[in-house]
Amino acid sequence: MIALDNIESVHNMATQAAAKATEDFLDQHGDRDACGFAWVTVYEKGSTKLGRALKAVGFKPAYGGGLQLWNPSGNWTQCITAKEEGARAYADVLKKFGIKEAYAGSRVD
Repeated sequence: MIALDNIESVHNMATQAAAKATEDFLDQHGDRDACGFAWVTVYEKGSTKLGRALKAVGFKPAYGGGLQLWNPSGNWTQCITAKEEGARAYADVLKKFGIKEAYAGSRVD
């Protein structure tokens, strides 16, 4: 399991991975896909130690439960596929550090 005092470092690594994945997609395919949004959902209650740590790095309560971080790459492209790549990369880093219930999500605008 993740060390809660290390969550900011993990978040920074995940954000960098998301930004790189998004940029790599845009470099290869361009900014020409449908407009949309992407996010990462972690199915964790906000009242737990992990939940509080995630909220401290920017996660917000999700409508369907858990916590969400929208646009983890920080890229302002409207290309949904590029944003999805970033969200998947962010979730993959969380999983690597023991947060198993981390998933990428998206929707067309």
